[in-house]
Amino acid sequence: MARQERAEKTRQTIIEAAAEVFDQHGFAGASVSEILARAGVTKGALYFHFPSKEAIAEEIEGSEVAALTALSNASGPFLQAIIDLSHTMAQALRDSPIVRASIRLSIESSFSEPSPGPYLASIELVRILLLRAQGEGTVRLDLDVDAAARFIISSFAGTQIVSQVFTGRRDLEQRLVELWEFLLPGLAVPGATRDLRLSAPQPVDVG
Repeated sequence: MARQERAEKTRQTIIEAAAEVFDQHGFAGASVSEILARAGVTKGALYFHFPSKEAIAEEIEGSEVAALTALSNASGPFLQAIIDLSHTMAQALRDSPIVRASIRLSIESSFSEPSPGPYLASIELVRILLLRAQGEGTVRLDLDVDAAARFIISSFAGTQIVSQVFTGRRDLEQRLVELWEFLLPGLAVPGATRDLRLSAPQPVDVG
């Protein structure tokens, strides 16, 4: 294995181990020693890639923004794309420690200040998709897409938190179906929701 490839593999191993620790204990409760133990690397290897625990956390937060940016190329129908995006994120929250850690880090005041980055990226992605949906004639032209995008992401955030508290997110898909049943009448033109699927597409590949 080439040196650069080994270095990248070590870096990713550290990120994945740190994400598990941040997800379980938060930023303040996460120790470098536990990250090292989970990653199975030396302290020198960790500090070669990351100068501090804060730097690892920033990398994890940035990974969610990058993933959301990649989803901005979704094709129409764009209302369906927004619904599918919510289910993709729901599955990622269930399956990916990196995504869960990113969400936890973004709201913890113990990690510098609460970071709006992932939320701003999500809001911007939904805003773009709403504008495209207006262009295809499925979303009301009088809709304030900025306010709607903020409300959709706020609703998703609250829904996933309540689902986490009550069921460990096991019922999140059904809670999202309910969310869209309430939201869509305020977004769509009459008749535009007739052929929309509110449940998760199968299968959902989150990488």
